Amino acid sequence: MYIDCHAHFTTVPDALKKWRDRQIAEIEQNGRHLSPDGLEIADDEIAAALTENQLALQTQHGIDLALLSPIAGKMAHHYGDQETSLTWSRLANDTVHRASVLFPDSFANVCQLPQSPRGDVQVSIDELRRCVEELGFVGCNLNPDPSDGYWQAPPITDRFYYPLYQAMVELGVPAMVHSSMSANPAVHGTCAHYLNGDTTAFMQILQSDLFRDFPDLRLILPHGGGAAPYHWGRYQGVMHDQGRGDLLDIMGDNLYFDTCVYGARGLQLLVDTVPTKNILFASEMVGAVRGVDPETGHRYDDTRFLLESLEGVSSSQLQSIAAENALKVFPRLRERLREQGRLDQRTQSLPASAAAN
Repeated sequence: MYIDCHAHFTTVPDALKKWRDRQIAEIEQNGRHLSPDGLEIADDEIAAALTENQLALQTQHGIDLALLSPIAGKMAHHYGDQETSLTWSRLANDTVHRASVLFPDSFANVCQLPQSPRGDVQVSIDELRRCVEELGFVGCNLNPDPSDGYWQAPPITDRFYYPLYQAMVELGVPAMVHSSMSANPAVHGTCAHYLNGDTTAFMQILQSDLFRDFPDLRLILPHGGGAAPYHWGRYQGVMHDQGRGDLLDIMGDNLYFDTCVYGARGLQLLVDTVPTKNILFASEMVGAVRGVDPETGHRYDDTRFLLESLEGVSSSQLQSIAAENALKVFPRLRERLREQGRLDQRTQSLPASAAAN
């Protein structure tokens, strides 16, 4: 079984994208909040958007289940105010929820949070609870920079976020630390700002006592952890110089990296550097990179092909990365699969037939 922990519903019906554009224009130009009343999207439209894109690629790449979240780039928390973000987040989250209702065997959901540069963290907590307790979401995305490219927010390890982390631990859901669009013209969104966000969050965590304060908190750094695997020695050396100890001890069972690395050499570095138990399979499909690599003939985001082509990765390691680690990091996902009869009822693990696929 392959569980993709990082997928976005980037191909949502145009009506939703157009509504978001109107909402931004209304608040930015006129200072008014656009009501979502009257926005109508049929189930057939959502089904078509998924069948023709996400589901087709999941089948092609051999992915059994994807954790689907709203479009990361359109979280765009810097627009408007807290009400702007809340209205948009609820619409975006409700849309991916409908996707999982239509295709329950193919998708589980991760929500975006209604963050705002001047917002109240309680609003994010309330939306998280709604999504988890009422809609069955299994995780959330946390934007480390709600100013979207200008880094005007406190670090994610600041006590400002502690009430959110307390709620996450209570609900049993992890967060993927995922940036949104870049509003800074000097910083490209997907190839600079996203990777900057991953790298910055990694360093913030290393210099904090976050996991001592929340030993059951679990965070995922997407896109292979940004610069972290490539400069592992630099981070390790700084931690030793500061008397903070070993990177692996700081990470423990709290910090994870995904496999959204679109070249074999980069992915090889990731699995050679980061412990297997701290790596989750992911493709970010359909995401920032959608073309075909002329060297391999495979799509760049066909990360299953890349992972299985690596040297020195045992079958047990592959099984852990492909699905087993995700079931540990996302306990609500494990429960969901159990209810669907896709886990061994006695061991609460993947049945041998699924693990061998």
